Amino acid sequence: MTMENLESRGSRTRDSDRKTRIHLSLYDRLKFLILFAIVFAILTWASLAGNPLLNISDAANEQFKSRSWLLILAGIEAVRQLHFLISELAAPYHGIWQKYFGFVDALLHKFSDWTRYRLSRVIKAILMVALLAVVLGAIYKETPVRALFLAPKALWSALPMLGQLLFAVFFIIIQFGAMFWFLSRGGVDTYFPDDIRTRFTDVWGQDHVLNRIRENLLFLEKPEEIEKHGGYVPGGILLWGPPGTGKTLMAESMAGETGKPFVFVDPGAFTNMFFGVGVLKVKSLFRKLRKLALRYGGVVVFFDEADSLGNRGNISSGGPQRHSGSPAVFEDGCHGGAYLSASAASVIVRESFVVGGAAGGGGGGGGMGTLQALLTELSGLKKPRGFFNRIVRRTLGMRPKNPPKYRILVVMATNMPEALDEALLRPGRIDRMYRVGYPSKAGRVRTYEGYLAKVSHSLSADEIDKLATITPYATGATIKDTINEALITAIRNGRTSITWPDVVKAKQLKELGPSEDVEYIERERHAVAVHEACHAVMAHRVRQHMAIDLATIEKGSDYLGMVASIPPDDQFTRWRSEYESDILVSLASLAGERMFFDGDNSSGVSGDLESATTIASLMEGHWGMGSTISSHASNRRFEVGAPGGPKGGDDSAKEIRRALGDRIEDKLSGLLAKAQTLLIENRSEVLSLAHALETHKTLSGDDVSAVIEGIPGTILDGRPYKNPALIAKIEEYHEASLVAHRNHERPNVQIPLIDEPTLG
Repeated sequence: MTMENLESRGSRTRDSDRKTRIHLSLYDRLKFLILFAIVFAILTWASLAGNPLLNISDAANEQFKSRSWLLILAGIEAVRQLHFLISELAAPYHGIWQKYFGFVDALLHKFSDWTRYRLSRVIKAILMVALLAVVLGAIYKETPVRALFLAPKALWSALPMLGQLLFAVFFIIIQFGAMFWFLSRGGVDTYFPDDIRTRFTDVWGQDHVLNRIRENLLFLEKPEEIEKHGGYVPGGILLWGPPGTGKTLMAESMAGETGKPFVFVDPGAFTNMFFGVGVLKVKSLFRKLRKLALRYGGVVVFFDEADSLGNRGNISSGGPQRHSGSPAVFEDGCHGGAYLSASAASVIVRESFVVGGAAGGGGGGGGMGTLQALLTELSGLKKPRGFFNRIVRRTLGMRPKNPPKYRILVVMATNMPEALDEALLRPGRIDRMYRVGYPSKAGRVRTYEGYLAKVSHSLSADEIDKLATITPYATGATIKDTINEALITAIRNGRTSITWPDVVKAKQLKELGPSEDVEYIERERHAVAVHEACHAVMAHRVRQHMAIDLATIEKGSDYLGMVASIPPDDQFTRWRSEYESDILVSLASLAGERMFFDGDNSSGVSGDLESATTIASLMEGHWGMGSTISSHASNRRFEVGAPGGPKGGDDSAKEIRRALGDRIEDKLSGLLAKAQTLLIENRSEVLSLAHALETHKTLSGDDVSAVIEGIPGTILDGRPYKNPALIAKIEEYHEASLVAHRNHERPNVQIPLIDEPTLG
C-alpha cells in the first residue's frame, strides 16, 4: 500500500461517526439460529425415540405443529439478523432507523457498559435454562418445569461412572502436579525483619551508592511522596561491579534499614532439567512476594548473580577484572604484566581475549521460558489476583476487584551487566542501575579501620593509610580476608595482636600465593635476579604514575620472579608519557638481558614483548598517541587505504596492517634503544639490586628504592651498595656468572656478602 493510500485512509472511523452499523462476525450472526436448530433436532430425535412408528418427516411435522413457538423465535432472530445485515450495508436504511428508533439504543446506553454486559448474560442464561427445560421435558415426557427438577436425579445416578472417570483424570493430573511442585521447591530463602541485623553502617567504602539507595528506600516507605504528583515508585535496582565489592551486603542492609522481609534467590534456583519448572518457580516466588508485601507493607527480593538468569551470552569485559583464563602475557617467566599499570594490564587482557576468540557467547539464562516469566512478573501488570476474585466474581457477573499496590523492591547483582537481556534492564523493571566499583582510597581506609576494629592490632593511622595506598583495587571481601590472614600469621607466631609485618606478609601471600619450595641453580638465580632488577630500576627511573610494591625472585605457581607496582593515587585518565614508560619497563628485560649476557636473551621476555607490542599497537592505531592521527579501527571499518599507500582495493586491509606494523616496530625499536641507554647509565644499580634479590629473595618497594638510591630502607640498608669496593665484587661475581652461563657450569666466584647488618 502506497503512502498516498495510507494518507487518504486517515484514522479509523469512530463508532459515533459511522454511517452504517458495525459488522457482526459470522459466529454472532448465526449463534442463536444454530442453537434453535439444535433444540429442534433434539426434540425431533426425542419424538422418534418415543414412537418407533414415526419417520423423520412425520416427527419433524409434529414438532412444527406442537413447537411452533420455537419457529417463531427462530423467525424473529432471522428478521433481526436481516435487519442488522441491511444496516451494515445500506447507510440510508441505517440512518432512517437511527432517526425514528434511535431512542431504543439511547435508553439502553443509559446503563453502563458493565451493567449492560451483565444484563445480557442474565437474559442469555434464562433463555438457555428455558430451552434446556423444554428439551428435558421432551426426553422425560414431563412438563418442562418438572423435567428441569428431574435432571439432577439422573445426574446423581450417573455419578459413579463419572466419578471413576474424573478420579482417573485427577490422579494423572495430581501425579504431574506433585512432581512439578516438588521440583519447584528450594532456592529461595526468606529472612524476616528480626533475622536481619545488617545496617548501612556495616557497609564501608561505598557511600556514594548508599546515598542513592536511601532515596529508593524513602519511596518504598512513603510512596505517596511521589505518587501524589503523578509519578511511580522505582521498584527495581541493579547493582553491578567487580566481585567482592559489597553488592550482597548492600541488599541485605536495605532490608535491615526498612524492617521488611528479605528474600534471597539462589542464582541456580531456576536452572532445571524439565521445561516449565523454572516458570513455576518464578510464579511461586512472586506469589510469596505479594503475600509478604501485603503482610509487612513491603518486601526486598535479591537476585544474586543475575546474569545466570538473564544471560544473552554477549560478554565483554572492561576495567580491571580477574579472568579465569589468563592470556599468555601473564604466564611467562617473570609474571609479565604484574609491573604494568592497571589500565595497561586491563588493555592487554581484553585485547588478548578478543584476538584469541575467548570473548564468546554463553548460555541463554535459566532455561526456556524462565526469563520470559520473570519479565512478565516484573512488568507490573495490574491483573486481578485470587481464585474468588477472578473466577467466582466473574461467574456471578461481578467485576473483579483491582489488585492492591504491592511494595516489592527488586534488587539484582551481577559483575557482567553486558550479559543481561535488554528487556530486563528497561525502565519499569529495573529503574536504576548503580555501579558498585572498587572503593576509593578513603573508602579503603574506612574499610580497613572497620575490620581492624574487630581485632587487636598495633597499626597506626599512617600505616593504615599506607596499607590502603598499596592495595589500590582491594574490595571489602579482599580487605576482610587480608586482615584475617594477618591475624592467623600473628597467632602462628605466638601473638594475638596484628603488627605491620603481619599485614605485609598477608598481603604478599594473598596476591602472590605461597612460594614454591625450590632452589635455583646459581647461574639461573642470577639471570632471574638481573631480569627483575632491570624491570625494577627502569620502573624506578622513568615511571612516576606507579610505585614499586615489591620485587621477588621466589618461584611461584606461574612465574619465576616478578616486580609488582601500584598506583600511589586514584587516577582515572592515562597519558601517552605514562604508556611509553610502561613500554620502557616491559622492554627493560630484553634490553637488560642482551646487555648483561653479551647479546643473549631468554624466552622469559616473551610476555614482556607481548604487553609492549599490544600497548604500542593501541597507541599507534587507536589512541592518537603515535606518528599518525587516523584510527586503525575506522580505516579497517571503512576499507580506507594506508596513509601514503594505495587507496581502496582488495589489498587495502593488508596495506593498513603493513603500515601499522611498521609504525609499531619503529616505536618499539626507538623505545628499546632508549631502554638500553638508561640501563647502561644505571648498570651498577641493576647489579646491586640483583645482588639484593639474590640475597633476600623478596624486597618491598621501599627496600628496592633504598638499594637504587643508596639510603636506608624498611628492612634493608642500601648505603653499602654505593661502596665502590662492593660494586667491584658484584661485577666480578656477574662476570663469573656470565662465564658459567656460556659454559653451563657453576660460577667459580661466590656471591659477595655484606658485613653491615640489615635494618629492622
